[in-house]
Amino acid sequence: MQNRIARILLIIFFIALLATPLIIKRLNARNETTRSSANPAIALSRYGFNFEESSKSAGINFTHQAPTFDGKLDHIMPQVAVVGAAVSVVDFDRDGWNDFYITNSGEGSKNALFRNQGNGNFKDVAGDVGLADLNNRDIGVSMGAVWGDYDNDGYEDLFLYRWGRPELFHNDGGKKFTSATENAGLPPWVNAGTAIWFDYDRDGKLDLFIGGYYSEKVNLWQLADTKMMPESFEYANNGGRKYLYRNLGDGKFEEVGEKLGLRSNRWAFAAVAADLRGTGYPDLFIANDYGVSELFFNDGGRRFREAGGETGVGYSPKSGMNASIGDVLNRGHFAIYVSNISEEGILLQGNNLWVPREGTSGDGIKFDNLARDLGIELGKWSFGAQFGDLNNDGHLDLYLVNGYISADRHRSYWYDFSKVAGGNRTIISDAKNWPPMDGRSLAGYQQKRVWINDGAGKFNDVAQAVGVTDVYDGRSVALADFGNRGVLDAVTANQRGPALYYRNTINPLNKWIAFELEGATSNRSAIGAQVRVFWNGQSQVQEVSGGSGFCAQNQRRLHFGLGRQAQVEKVEIRWPSGKIQTLTGPELNKVHRLKEVA
Repeated sequence: MQNRIARILLIIFFIALLATPLIIKRLNARNETTRSSANPAIALSRYGFNFEESSKSAGINFTHQAPTFDGKLDHIMPQVAVVGAAVSVVDFDRDGWNDFYITNSGEGSKNALFRNQGNGNFKDVAGDVGLADLNNRDIGVSMGAVWGDYDNDGYEDLFLYRWGRPELFHNDGGKKFTSATENAGLPPWVNAGTAIWFDYDRDGKLDLFIGGYYSEKVNLWQLADTKMMPESFEYANNGGRKYLYRNLGDGKFEEVGEKLGLRSNRWAFAAVAADLRGTGYPDLFIANDYGVSELFFNDGGRRFREAGGETGVGYSPKSGMNASIGDVLNRGHFAIYVSNISEEGILLQGNNLWVPREGTSGDGIKFDNLARDLGIELGKWSFGAQFGDLNNDGHLDLYLVNGYISADRHRSYWYDFSKVAGGNRTIISDAKNWPPMDGRSLAGYQQKRVWINDGAGKFNDVAQAVGVTDVYDGRSVALADFGNRGVLDAVTANQRGPALYYRNTINPLNKWIAFELEGATSNRSAIGAQVRVFWNGQSQVQEVSGGSGFCAQNQRRLHFGLGRQAQVEKVEIRWPSGKIQTLTGPELNKVHRLKEVA
């Protein structure tokens, strides 16, 4: 097996050698503003929406800083310190307006909580509420954050995961946040790549999944040695642990992951939970770097059973960096989108869209990769992606950010990167064997993807035409209706770059409907609740999520575009408790706020 992999990587090495001049030429041809010919009027007429980058006018002033680890890693520091820019949406003070939290990761840098002031402007209040100064060598630096009301008091609490010590913050009535880590029972040190909230056993209390990236034994600021890199570019099993913390209901959590079957040391970069089989229990999908994706079936909250291979998911090792779900074909079933690496002439892993095969369900469910067929396979060096109906036409679109390391435009690191990729396990796993980056770019200055769904089985990239023209090194993207206008806006977090706020303007003829849910018997955040809307002879299902994408979390509200001639026959809400609620002929162009009947 190792010999076969070595031969494959050696081929990549020689391809990279031949392609390097082409890469340099293309890097030279690009500029930071990109070749955009975006015209808002044309975009609205042709595609039904247009984005305007509005961070400055909205009061959003934030630039991500990267960490600096042990000096033994100086020669490849841009690669090791390549993540940490993350964004998650929340209404932390329950004023009816979506806010967002964005993480920093430089030692001494500050995270930001941008409070939505309801007039198109935002104000950073992280320092006022105790969520700003959270990055230093002693405790680690932020990788991401997810919101969930773990004590069911009505206010969303925050779990901050780091390359370092994870931390749980209790929301004190939307005014302050207090660290609740000491008594929570969390691990002392996790180099976490992902975390999500979900109620895996449906007991009405939110549980917590944490996926390790580097091994938890590694302190990146105090390395015992440099043998801390992946042992393989395809089948690395020397990454971090997977943790599942069951909520005991008194502010304490019990680790049950290994006992319930989550035994893996792959390099987790993204996770998402959703009921993929129609059992009522959320299954768990993990996208892993340097290896195969993992799909764990949830057997009634009693155990998790790895089922990736038997379903078709995870048969091919790639560089998984995103996990998001969407009913992209309006069939009432969730597809899973995983981002990977695609660099023309060098490495074409391709992104995956795992779509449930018609006629399969339950434990017999099978998935087919339709990313190429639908036109969303090639996204460059892809990171975060989210589904959302950006033009309210009734079909889910896809926003993807990309770009790895943007440095010297005239020099590429691909050649040296391929050399180490072709090495054996001993060479790859030791950082001292990796060639110095020396200020070179690696898949930098890339144009983002905004793929719109034509409703007939194809997606088309319109990013440049609708105003998404940045070429920063994108990591995380979140979608939310920040203006309460029935329109999904976008916030992106960029590594070593500014946070961007893309305000969306759409064709007002398209109708919409949205739902904000509050659990009673179920967890109060209603994470895991499904809403299915039936209109004009079709339907679409969405599920309230406790985190998706890459180090990201969308708004809690579920937003459905409906098109121009919409007539909604009914809406079915299936709460995590199993209770079913039905609405007949609900009002359109309105946010419906619903509380579960206990």
